[in-house]
Amino acid sequence: MSDNIMIMKGNIIFTPTMGQFKVLENSYIVVKKKQVIGTYGELPSEYNGLPITDYGDHLIVPGFVDLHSHAPQFVNRGLGLDLELLPWLKKYTFFAEARFEDVSYAEEVYKQVVLELWQQGTTRVVLFGTIHTEATMKLMELLAQAGLGGCVGKVNMDRNSPEFLIETTEQSIDDTETFIKNTLDKYERVKPIITPRFVPSCTPELMMGLARLAKKYQVPIQSHLSENLDEIALVKKLHPECCNYASVYQKFELFGQQPTIMAHCVHSDELEQKLMEENSIYVAHCPYSNNNLSSGIAPIRSMINQGIAVGLGSDVSAGHEVSIAKVMAMAVQVSKLKWLDTKKEDRFLTIPEAFYLATKGGGSFFGKVGSFEEGYEFDALIIAERSLADSNQRSVEERLNRFIYIGDERDIVARYVAGEKIDRPEF
Repeated sequence: MSDNIMIMKGNIIFTPTMGQFKVLENSYIVVKKKQVIGTYGELPSEYNGLPITDYGDHLIVPGFVDLHSHAPQFVNRGLGLDLELLPWLKKYTFFAEARFEDVSYAEEVYKQVVLELWQQGTTRVVLFGTIHTEATMKLMELLAQAGLGGCVGKVNMDRNSPEFLIETTEQSIDDTETFIKNTLDKYERVKPIITPRFVPSCTPELMMGLARLAKKYQVPIQSHLSENLDEIALVKKLHPECCNYASVYQKFELFGQQPTIMAHCVHSDELEQKLMEENSIYVAHCPYSNNNLSSGIAPIRSMINQGIAVGLGSDVSAGHEVSIAKVMAMAVQVSKLKWLDTKKEDRFLTIPEAFYLATKGGGSFFGKVGSFEEGYEFDALIIAERSLADSNQRSVEERLNRFIYIGDERDIVARYVAGEKIDRPEF
């Protein structure tokens, strides 16, 4: 009976449904292998006598999910954030990414990336690498070595890119297939993802080739959509035959034919949102980068109402915060501005809603991830609030709210991914 059974005790809080916390104070969660068996106020008698990890008054919450970030841009956090998207790419980002041709440099940076993800409580992540196959495989290796879960993409770029960071169409497709073959079954929790950077940097021939690979190997897809007005205008110029940005991806079978994440979607109108909903697209909402690059405020309430799956993304380095807790807080803040901008029609996000997006909402991209319901993989954080001074008695929900806004990595005292306790990576 005790084989592969793990029992924890503490203050359990999660969001089985959008916008509603489930709080179990001084309660138990039982895990078998990597999956949750159940949560209980009183431990069932069948588990009597088994070891219990008692976390006392600490909070037990699902691990955080980051649906969109650029690992090579980690070194650029805080730089160029007074620019818009396209000038920022040209002045800072492309130069930073070119350095990843050097695998030893890539390994040095990616160790820092993985450590920071671990510190901030990100248990699952979807990452862009660069066009460099070997460096991107190294990133996957380090994520797996740390025990984290996620998807990593070798970036594709064969047009409208600087000479020092561009591929031929054939090279891009061939290298991507090599990347997929080398990594598809190599790690249990880290998988490849098809990654056209965005429409402006990918020719029709490249997009069609990537779609064939996605179908052949049953690999998911990630890219950017309707982030910035100048970007959208460029896409329209490149593809006047398409009615909007999303329809370009759809035309080349990169829009839901396999599970697909589109980052930003700041300027996705009703027509584009309908196309997203029909194709079961995941939206990675990245409020920090949307602010920093003057892209705008994404219509997240409209998307939720439309039935579109939404998660959160740090979008490093256009976003300067790795912490998904901080991204949650910013998502609520910008939604309040959107509420005012829509004359109070698009109701702003609540904390339980933002928490859902950061856990079960984004986690569903990986399957049963992001909740403590029966059958879900046990990804969890133990939060002790070490950095938070308060002499008042607070409810479990209030304590979580406070951690989201003013806590930090010092408050996270343990991390679990798929039922395994994940200690600090030792590279």
